[in-house]
Amino acid sequence: MLRSLYSGVSGMKNFQTKLDVIGNNIANVNTYGFKKGRTVFQDLYSQSVSAATQPANGLGGTNPSQVGLGSQIATIDTIHTSGSLQSTGRNLDLAIAGDGFFQVKSSTDPNTSYTRSGNFYLDNTGNVVNSEGLYLQGDGGIINIPTDAKSMSVGQDGSVSFVDVNGNLLEAGTIQIAKFPNPGGLEKTGANLYSPTNNSGAATAGDPGENGTGLIQSGMLEMSNVDLSEEFTEMIVAQRGFQSNTKIITTSDEILQELMNLKR
Repeated sequence: MLRSLYSGVSGMKNFQTKLDVIGNNIANVNTYGFKKGRTVFQDLYSQSVSAATQPANGLGGTNPSQVGLGSQIATIDTIHTSGSLQSTGRNLDLAIAGDGFFQVKSSTDPNTSYTRSGNFYLDNTGNVVNSEGLYLQGDGGIINIPTDAKSMSVGQDGSVSFVDVNGNLLEAGTIQIAKFPNPGGLEKTGANLYSPTNNSGAATAGDPGENGTGLIQSGMLEMSNVDLSEEFTEMIVAQRGFQSNTKIITTSDEILQELMNLKR
C-alpha cells in the first residue's frame, strides 16, 4: 500500500483534534477565568531509503534519504496568559491581577482545587463559596462573614473586612493565593477548576502580592483569554489542512485504481 494513504489518515486525525480544541475554546469564550488550549503537531517516524555517507575515495559525502510517515499530536497545551478584566461593581467578584489561583475545597474532601474564576457568593451561614458551593480558602481556612454584618469589602492584599451591627470594622481573614512552578502542568477537572499533577509541582500558598503572586481586584472578573479572531483563523487553517489530507487519500486511491487496471 502507498505510504501517502497512512500519512493522509494521520493528518486527518490530527486536524480533527485541532478542530476539537478550537471548538472548545470558542464554546468557552465567555467563561470566567477560562484558559484556551493549543494543539501542537510533530512529525511521525521517517523511513530511511538510504543512509548518509562520508567523503571517501575522492567523492564527497551524501545526505540521508528519508520518507516521512505522517504526523502526530505532540501536545495539547493550556495557555495561562491573563484574560481581560471586566468591571462588575460586586464586592465578591474577584480577579487576580497577575499570577496565581484561588483555592477552593469541600469541608469533607481534603483535596484542594484551584481556579481563576472569581465569582464568589455567601451561603446562608455567611461562608464565602464559589458557584459549586466549594469554600474559598483564607489564612485560617474558611472565610465567614456574619449574617448580620452591615457591609463587607475585599482589599488588594486579600484582606476581607466587614462592619458589624455595632459599626465596628473587623477582619474576617485574608484570601490566600496559590502559585505553581509549572501552571501548564495543571489538569482541568471541569467547573473552572484545576488539579495539580506530577508535572505541575506543589502549590505554594500565601498572601496576594507575595512570592510573585498577583493582587486581588474586587468588583472585577477575569474573562476568558480566547481571542475569537485567532480561533477563526486557526479554524480555517485546520479546515484546509483536513481537506488537503483527504485529497492525499483520494489521489492515492486513484493511483491504486490505475494499478488495478494494469491487469486488464
